[in-house]
Amino acid sequence: MKNNKALPLSEYPRMQLVRNSYLCLNGEWDYVIKNTDDLPKHFLDKIIVPFSPEAPLSKVNRVLKPDEYLIYRRFFDLPNDFNKGRVFLHFTAVDQSAKVYLNNHYLGDHIGGFLPFSFEIQEYLKAENELVVIVQDQSDTSYHSRGKQKLKRGGIWYTPQSGIYLPVWLESTPKEYISSLKITPLFDDKKVEIIAKANIDSDVVIEIEKRVISGMSNTPIIIDLDNMHPWTVDDPYLYKFKVRLKDDEVASYFGMRKISIALDERGKKRFFLNNKPLFQSGLLDQGYYQDGLLTPPSDKDYIDDIMLAKKLGFNMLRKHIKIEAPRWYYHCDRLGILVWQDFVNGGSDYSFLSTVVPVLVQKHSKDNQYKKFGRLDQAGREEFINEARQTIDLLYNSPAVVLWTIFNEGWGQFDAEKVFEEMSKLDPTRLFDHASGWHDQGIGAIKSDHVYFRKYKYEDDKLGRARILSEFGGYQLRVDGHAFNDKNFGYKRMKNSEQLTDAFIRLYEQEIVPAAKEGLAASVYTQLSDVEDELNGLVTYDRQVIKVKAGLIRKINYKLTKGF
Repeated sequence: MKNNKALPLSEYPRMQLVRNSYLCLNGEWDYVIKNTDDLPKHFLDKIIVPFSPEAPLSKVNRVLKPDEYLIYRRFFDLPNDFNKGRVFLHFTAVDQSAKVYLNNHYLGDHIGGFLPFSFEIQEYLKAENELVVIVQDQSDTSYHSRGKQKLKRGGIWYTPQSGIYLPVWLESTPKEYISSLKITPLFDDKKVEIIAKANIDSDVVIEIEKRVISGMSNTPIIIDLDNMHPWTVDDPYLYKFKVRLKDDEVASYFGMRKISIALDERGKKRFFLNNKPLFQSGLLDQGYYQDGLLTPPSDKDYIDDIMLAKKLGFNMLRKHIKIEAPRWYYHCDRLGILVWQDFVNGGSDYSFLSTVVPVLVQKHSKDNQYKKFGRLDQAGREEFINEARQTIDLLYNSPAVVLWTIFNEGWGQFDAEKVFEEMSKLDPTRLFDHASGWHDQGIGAIKSDHVYFRKYKYEDDKLGRARILSEFGGYQLRVDGHAFNDKNFGYKRMKNSEQLTDAFIRLYEQEIVPAAKEGLAASVYTQLSDVEDELNGLVTYDRQVIKVKAGLIRKINYKLTKGF
């Protein structure tokens, strides 16, 4: 995996709101780790941003403890023509809490390790600027969202990471500017709705396909697409357009697609893409990398993972308990692969009875039992809902994203019905899996199952919902020289590539294909890549060895995805 050591992950970070203004702050920063958050007099060590100190690519290789503070410092100056009136400092993700200072001025703080945040900074700028970021990460000792990280890593829980782990960058806008876009495909009407959100109400002009459409900021603008070109997995067509508001101009794109659940000609509940039934055959994608942990070594690594899934014939990735940088979704949009996006779990310690026992015994519990699900903290429950709202807002414009997973396997689950109702109102354009695996609350349009230790047999849902197999498989194969350690975690051990391929084909031929014919709407095999102890990936953790015979896997997926 190649990496620009001087300025890693320096590609333009936000492809659905592009300006001719960008200054990347990745690269070498000063840092110190202390037991207090007071600023040190001296910074003696260097860290490579945006890699966390726990990641080898950071050059630190140290776990930040919950009672410690990671303090960053970086100096920068702006090009002479950079400042157009306003200057914004953007953090794509910092784990877990951050306080930010510029030239000794406190800009603000942010809690939450998976979502972006920014500050307006022009009033504090100087000829040379000192940026300081103070980070604390409580990992799994608090109720904050943490994903698969755990201080005592092992099995399905991974090395904790902290600090800045996705790009840091600057942009400048005029004083009157477009802050964001909200793009909604109206597929059946052959129209698209665009809202250009701005800090003022003003005239805006949209240029699309040699057409010029006038409208107002902060107000829906409906554009007819008479010769509409749909977005599909095989033909991921993207409409490109520009929006101007006075002296501000941004470039963006959208895809025309519709995701729905409907009855097929046999009366079975199916997933439909653009009003056509499509079996969604996917992989669990956790987005971990051997050298970068939650951070890819390069932008190309995003592309390689997506293209590997497509090479194997899969048409969907379930982004598991993680939110990627916007560029990953951009690549999914342009390369053509569907995305199921998980919300990131939080909460305190999870009960063995609620999270592990259901693996063997499919027993569902009411999720208003806050203690049982590690959700006694009201602040933690409110934080999860707020972050879910932000996640939907962040990824709303991506045509690839077609389904939200609210809770997974009971990890920090609570009041799923109430959460589902609110999130559905925020995004009526997509599907929702309210409880992936177990602890189904009997709501929504989807019944979601995880099956690892028994043969899967399809049955129609008693409540008339579409059924999905949102995790299964997990077959294990160790490839010596390409494993994280000497641990062997997986659900069925294989000896070599041939045996793994044969077992995979047999699993699909005997269980998944018959289930799909009977009514199963989608399936998600565990998983795309190995992750630390987990050796159940179709490719090794270092992405060097594909463990299965690609042609045979592609053939069985073709039967699934093209057969209905």
